[in-house]
Amino acid sequence: MDATTVLAALSGNIATVGYGLAAIGPAIGVGIVVGKTIEGVARQPELAGRLQVLMYIGIAFTEALAFIGIATYFIFTTGQ
Repeated sequence: MDATTVLAALSGNIATVGYGLAAIGPAIGVGIVVGKTIEGVARQPELAGRLQVLMYIGIAFTEALAFIGIATYFIFTTGQ
């Protein structure tokens, strides 16, 4: 194996690890959003419906970060 082959294989592996690390952030974010919603419902049960809608919006925005991460993964791995 020459150096460019090793570098290409290493680059692909690092991109995979990078996406795995990038997925940790949105996972933590979703956990925080859901946890705070549960706390809010426990404090104000009459607002459960509104809080649930806001929770889903927050989850959608947080998961958008994961989609950006996977798009970045595909951009950097298919460009070689």
